Amino acid sequence: MKNYLEFERDIKELEEEIEKLKDPFNKEGLSEVETDKINSIQTQIDEKLKISYANLNEWQITQVARHEERPKAKFFIENLFANFINLSGDRRFSEDEAVIAGFAQFEERSVLVIGQEKGEDLDSRLKRNFGMMRPEGYRKCIRLMKLADKFNIPVITFIDTPGAYPGIGAEQRGQAEAIASSIECCMSLKVPIIAFISGEGGSGGAIALASANKVLMFENAIYSVISPEGCASILWRDPSKSLEAAKAMKLTANDLSRMQIVDEVIKEPIGGAHRNKEQIISSTREILKRYLQEFKKHSREEILEQRKEKFLNIGKQKSYVDKTYWIKKDNILDFFNKKSFKYKKILIIVLVLILTGLLYLL
Repeated sequence: MKNYLEFERDIKELEEEIEKLKDPFNKEGLSEVETDKINSIQTQIDEKLKISYANLNEWQITQVARHEERPKAKFFIENLFANFINLSGDRRFSEDEAVIAGFAQFEERSVLVIGQEKGEDLDSRLKRNFGMMRPEGYRKCIRLMKLADKFNIPVITFIDTPGAYPGIGAEQRGQAEAIASSIECCMSLKVPIIAFISGEGGSGGAIALASANKVLMFENAIYSVISPEGCASILWRDPSKSLEAAKAMKLTANDLSRMQIVDEVIKEPIGGAHRNKEQIISSTREILKRYLQEFKKHSREEILEQRKEKFLNIGKQKSYVDKTYWIKKDNILDFFNKKSFKYKKILIIVLVLILTGLLYLL
């Protein structure tokens, strides 16, 4: 059964009509399938999807990013990589099911894959804690990233989380420290890190695995320090103002691309990534192949420096240089020495005139 968003009601009705037309068994028994009518309705659906998704507001994009059928990390791992070996545990406390991590092959090259997994149905969502990682999940990722760095293996991450788990147990086990250590680990690696924000990139839970050389974002994904509902609750004490919050937060792929926070926006099929998963896999494969090939040309030190420069330049503005010559108390004598040397003749004439005037008055 398909899931539809609030702004897709017209599309839902048309698709239900197509399903009825495709069924050759009706009340009168076996009947011919009306192919022409099906094609006509399908054209209407495509047109409505094109118009709707071309004019989504920030809150609607948030809803698409959270869509239940949107491709998750597990789907990308199964369809992009070969010989994936899932590795578990942080060697301190336990295994965190909210993150899938392990070594695999991509285009016959070894890679470390880390994916935040929300789950596909109620049971798997509960098991995966809705993609909200605990400290042991981040520590598992740190352990594996250090191992990848030791053997010069690129790191690929898939970000899809509302944020790190805020439960009391997670806080007691050092949630904030684990996130900070994960960011520090990402920034210190000398192998390329490529991060895909495939759905919802929320708060420090996302940045802990997205401190990468290249941050790539799907067209209908979101990336922000807090959810729109959380922001609205804090600012206006009213969660219903989520649209205003989403607009102010600049959380869409296009906004973040303009601010140079993400490096590239991955186009999605009409109607979102969940409507054509094969196309989104093909696009992701080509982009991943291109960036991995690009990093082959760089040394380990260059990769590290490129990542540092990328994050240091975020939000950086060119400073305004005032050409006015400001005089400081410490160098006031230097100022007069330089200026007096430059205008020596003029100063001598002025002093002669002043002395002549004084003598005349006396």
